Amino acid sequence: MVKVALYIWLETKPGKEQEMEDFLRSGLHVVQQEPATTAWFALRLGPSTFGIFDAFPDDKGRQEHLSGRVAAALMERAPELLSQPPVIHELDVLAAKLPV
Repeated sequence: MVKVALYIWLETKPGKEQEMEDFLRSGLHVVQQEPATTAWFALRLGPSTFGIFDAFPDDKGRQEHLSGRVAAALMERAPELLSQPPVIHELDVLAAKLPV
């Protein structure tokens, strides 16, 4: 069961949209190796707006993800790809339906 989540809002620099899309797609392989990341979604919200939504069973899993490889890679590439720093929202999950 998931109890906490993250929503990260990402606004790309002009001309960097495809690079951001490719970067997010490549992150799937990494998060598949994180046992506490119950759900992970890379999202395109508009022409230059992207997001990441992920869910965890507890805050320990969420913090492990925030200090993991995808987060580190995003922060490393942020100056190149993003027009502003990522906006990270820590959320509490009230209800969820996930595959068994």
